[in-house]
Amino acid sequence: MSIYREKSKWKIYLAIAAVVIVGFSAYFTFDVTQKLALEEQKKVEQWAFATSRLSMALDSCDITLHLNIIRDNTTIPVILENLDGGIDAAANFGEEKDLDQEFLKKELEEIKASGAEPIMGAEGQKIYYKKSHLLRMLEIFPFIQFFLITVFVWFGYVAFSSARRFEQNLVWVGMAKETAHQLGTPISAIIGWIDHLRFLKEEDTETMEVMDELRNDVTRLELIADRFSKIGSAPELEPANVYEELEKTKVYMERRAPRKVNFEFPGVDHAPITIEINNHLFHWVIENLLRNALDAMDGKGTISAVVIENGKWIDIEISDTGKGIPSSKFKTVFQPGFTTKKRGWGLGLSLAKRIVEQYHKGKIFVKTSEQDAGTTFTVRMPRA
Repeated sequence: MSIYREKSKWKIYLAIAAVVIVGFSAYFTFDVTQKLALEEQKKVEQWAFATSRLSMALDSCDITLHLNIIRDNTTIPVILENLDGGIDAAANFGEEKDLDQEFLKKELEEIKASGAEPIMGAEGQKIYYKKSHLLRMLEIFPFIQFFLITVFVWFGYVAFSSARRFEQNLVWVGMAKETAHQLGTPISAIIGWIDHLRFLKEEDTETMEVMDELRNDVTRLELIADRFSKIGSAPELEPANVYEELEKTKVYMERRAPRKVNFEFPGVDHAPITIEINNHLFHWVIENLLRNALDAMDGKGTISAVVIENGKWIDIEISDTGKGIPSSKFKTVFQPGFTTKKRGWGLGLSLAKRIVEQYHKGKIFVKTSEQDAGTTFTVRMPRA
């Protein structure tokens, strides 16, 4: 389906656009960070020079400029180490921490361990410094930005998908109910005409047989209309033996399948396993799976069904020997509009998923599939 190829392309385009935006932002931030790091290094060098000049200044010297340079450094943490390895001064670690020798020694060890090169001051003193809080924040800013953009895109995607699904649900429900309503009038008329013909040809055996077949087809139309009418409303669920329900669907589909297709279903003589279902809707699900299997086998092969007790679940596995489904399409096949047929709306499996998951609180998924070997669908229903 081209619609899903286009959808995948848009996802790729959006992902590429997000990467480009984050990449450009990271590059710009990295450039600013590098420039700011150089400015901080120069500022520390000026602080070191002012400190050394201040220690050598005579009483008659004007030290105003040096004091201003020292005072202007209010963001870069610095430690002044003497020749003996002691700490003569520190700044910008905190008012109390600047005087805490134990704290400063630990900080100095961490700075040295990081491989930072000291700036040489007067009389062999060494000035060590750490990056300012602003610089450290700028360094991690791209990661924070990437995280925020990811969260924003994720929430936006979830919100958009939910709104779209809600809108789709309204459309499908409306179409289903309108279809059921539109079918009601001609079905009633056909039933009337059949009864009228029966009255006119009571003695014609051949005509009566035709009328019986027509009535069977109309009954089928009534069932289809009833199924559509139940979409969008909570159907009534009743206990049913899963083997008996599968047998009913098998008998109906076997009559309409090519002769070279074999049906291998469990018989009704098994010990009953009860699930709660809406009879009409449950049969619709199984029929959709069987129709897809028939389409995939090109008129010959085997369709089999297996019932497996799985704790509180009952697994119904429908297998065929058809063309198979690529693993990349396991989830896509249940999306509205997806079909591999030249003719078809791609709604069968979508409606089956809605019926199983929303109305019966079960699950439906592709269990296994191999190219040209067949596919197995699992319908997982809660045990009654």
